[in-house]
Amino acid sequence: MQIPKDNPMKKKVLFLCTGNSCRSQMAEGLMRHFYGNRFQAYSAGTEPTAVNPRAIQVMDEIDIDISRQHSKSVAEFENNTFDTVVTVCDRANESCPLFLGNVKRIHWSLEDPAEAKGEEKTVLAVFRKVRDQIRAHIDGEFNTNANR
Repeated sequence: MQIPKDNPMKKKVLFLCTGNSCRSQMAEGLMRHFYGNRFQAYSAGTEPTAVNPRAIQVMDEIDIDISRQHSKSVAEFENNTFDTVVTVCDRANESCPLFLGNVKRIHWSLEDPAEAKGEEKTVLAVFRKVRDQIRAHIDGEFNTNANR
């Protein structure tokens, strides 16, 4: 997949996980919503599946629509350059391919909400917790107004 060259002034960020169904999808949506004026956000998986309906639901709760996003393989991006690649799970971090150029690599070891068990309210609570952790990580890493 060739990434559009929308705005050369925007940094390109790829969020990578295993299934590209929850964590990386939520990260892509959060980055586009809160920092889309400065970053082009993408997501992919080492073993892509489909976007998890609960991820769509908990993002909708904060008025971010990721229902049109779809799971993509990291192989689709192999001929592209990124400024930053963020792995959001340990398996993706271990199997992350090399990206050419001066790429900043970041790793966030986040729980997989798709593996949460229990009643629906319990599972949704895990999705919300992970969503909020991703938002905090994004704010901490990409908000240039943050103290560094």
